[in-house]
Amino acid sequence: MAPRSSSPRPPLVALKDVRLQDGPRPLFDGVDLAIEPRTRSCLVGRNGAGKSTLMKVVMGLIEPDSGNRSIQGAVKFAYVPQEPLIAGDTLLDYATSNDAEHWTAESWLETFGMDPHKSTKGLSGGEIRRAALAKAFAEEPDLLLLDEPTNHMDIMAIELLENAIIDARCAALIVSHDRAFLNRVTQSCHWLEGRKVRTLNKSFNDFDEWAAKTMEEEAIAFQKLTKTIERETATFYSSITARRSRNEGRARSLDALRAERAEQAKDRPREMYLGVDSGGTSGKLVADLKGVTKAFGDRTVIKPFTSRILRGDRLAIVGPNGAGKTTLVKIMLGELAPTEGTVKLGASLETVYLDQSRDGLKSDMTLWDALTPGGGDSIIVRGFSKHVAAYAKDFLFTEAQLRQPISTLSGGERNRLLLAIALAKPANMLVLDEPTNDLDMDTLDKLEELLEQYDGTLILVSHDRDFVDRLATSTIGMNGRGDIVETPGGWTDFIGQNPGFLKPKLSGAETSAPPAKAAEPAPAPAPAASTSKAKMSFKDTHRLKELDALIHELPETIKGHQTRLDDVNFYSRDPAGFASTMKALEAAQSKLASAEEEWLELEARREALAG
Repeated sequence: MAPRSSSPRPPLVALKDVRLQDGPRPLFDGVDLAIEPRTRSCLVGRNGAGKSTLMKVVMGLIEPDSGNRSIQGAVKFAYVPQEPLIAGDTLLDYATSNDAEHWTAESWLETFGMDPHKSTKGLSGGEIRRAALAKAFAEEPDLLLLDEPTNHMDIMAIELLENAIIDARCAALIVSHDRAFLNRVTQSCHWLEGRKVRTLNKSFNDFDEWAAKTMEEEAIAFQKLTKTIERETATFYSSITARRSRNEGRARSLDALRAERAEQAKDRPREMYLGVDSGGTSGKLVADLKGVTKAFGDRTVIKPFTSRILRGDRLAIVGPNGAGKTTLVKIMLGELAPTEGTVKLGASLETVYLDQSRDGLKSDMTLWDALTPGGGDSIIVRGFSKHVAAYAKDFLFTEAQLRQPISTLSGGERNRLLLAIALAKPANMLVLDEPTNDLDMDTLDKLEELLEQYDGTLILVSHDRDFVDRLATSTIGMNGRGDIVETPGGWTDFIGQNPGFLKPKLSGAETSAPPAKAAEPAPAPAPAASTSKAKMSFKDTHRLKELDALIHELPETIKGHQTRLDDVNFYSRDPAGFASTMKALEAAQSKLASAEEEWLELEARREALAG
């Protein structure tokens, strides 16, 4: 990153003491913000803090209640909102709708992998995002404003966007939760917190340490204010003079201190409370995939792939949009049959699937309806009943929001609602498909902490490289051509061991093979050690079949015992029968665990001998 000039430059846009009311309380209360030419800045803050609104104030789309907005000459803006609306017959029509040159718009659409003559109808979320970004760059603005630009974008597209921003000659103001993205592109940070903006003239790499120090200093100041109030209160009520003469000045001073503390307390961020119940213990084997393929017509999405998922694994799946990541997940869960190969699922799986599509949320239903689909005013949260308002508060929803339609929620609030619905259920396997979209960094940090402590099995589909690095113990990469590679560790480990695997395959002269080297004489074949291949013994083969049958039968036996024990009157009716059923359940669970261990050992031996 090129060093920033030390000489001051007039800002493109400057806000001074900007205030804006949103309902009963101010959204901005004295915001100062300056954006210098050709400076790449991020705007970070909690969901609902007003980041998108502040962007619109910067552009002049929203007039503040008070304060000043100044611009340097005729500044040209280009804006990509969280949910872009694509209009026009073709993408080229859309990209040139704000007077961008045809050839520039066409070039940028192709850069972002879009056909300029493609219809604007039926686009996926990733295609909408790439088309909107192409339009913004084609307009050649002085200031580019991007609101969550990495949502629905695969990693390759995000890296392309990073390079485009770094190479651009314009300034940029970016709202994003993607740490890896911000670490690479930003030169300064604007933090919207407590209705004001604090600025750090360094890249996002330094933000967390600076923000933590700032919050610590403000917490100390708040404590000092509280102590001052306590001391002044004690003095006021213990002073004979104060009681007799009713020291009006001291009373007013004390009231002012209390009002200041109350105002500061309102601005202190609320804590979100996330919890997850890993439910009953699943079998050691979660899923065993052997030679799995999947084709849709002539297109092969998954070439022969073999993998084994064990209890407690944290598996990330990465790759370009449309590569088949969700298809692979559904095959792993037994929801979709492979074209070829076999899938063996483990015993006692309790799966919760958080789907990126948000199909379960209808825009006209209320938040209350979504949390209590069966009606009533309570929700079963990890086995216990909890009032819906109290549970919603854990996810930072107010009581007033419970009766509002979901269509009024922001993208981050909708994702928090999906988390609330998913995490209420016990699950020994969590499947999270793009869980980071629209979430702010505080929520992401809470979610990471929760998943780090989760002792079940995690399958994570994500484009967030930092999120994958922090959580994954192994990563499966899919390149969109059917090839699949699995590597221990997270994103950094995967890309380090498989450079170029996810890059799109080039066509034409770029894919032509390099000139062939002169043929070297073939080495003499090594003498064959044996013409026969080693095989498992008859005893082990027979035992493997027995274990396979046991692993399928025992879960039904366990379920039957558990059903009997779930009868609340069983113990009072038949204490001896209850005790014997408990022993039978424990014996069956122990037998299943032993069978799975032995099956895994024999299966590994069989595979080693076969290959």
